[in-house]
Amino acid sequence: MTRFTPAELEAARDRLVPDVVADGLHVLFCGINPGLMTAATGHHFARPGNRFWPVLHLSGFTPRLLKPSEQGELLSYGLGITNVVARASARADELSADEYREGGRLLAARVERLRPRWLAVVGVTAYRAAFDDRKAKIGPQERTFGSTRVWVLPNPSGLNAHWTAATMAEEFGRLREAAQA
Repeated sequence: MTRFTPAELEAARDRLVPDVVADGLHVLFCGINPGLMTAATGHHFARPGNRFWPVLHLSGFTPRLLKPSEQGELLSYGLGITNVVARASARADELSADEYREGGRLLAARVERLRPRWLAVVGVTAYRAAFDDRKAKIGPQERTFGSTRVWVLPNPSGLNAHWTAATMAEEFGRLREAAQA
């Protein structure tokens, strides 16, 4: 893995990370916002402690463990990745309530344009902030965007100690089964 100096990571704050999207996906995964490692590499969920890629594989979404640099392969499985907020930061708590709300508005428009079957927001706190839904819990939501259903997944960050890779894979697997139905 490429090593970045603190100055290089700090400079990454201004970089936009391109979405991995296409029309009519089975599932569009939505992170909170790019971390500095993601911004520096241009690859979603690139921080070594992030469990997104292992959980995606453990849950059966991908036939093998993908590296962040292989994110483009997701499209061949009917999967994609975007973020609620485009701005990179070291931690999600650096984002303002206004950024979350504006990110939610832009995300809703993106989803209505792309029409995935499911929008999967990874992080219940981000979902609550972006869509002003203080009672949201992990799992399927009542909210839809056009014909797109919404599922809230646990945040795969290594900082989310409440969820193990195995328990996250179970929840991701529930979504996979719903997306294949």
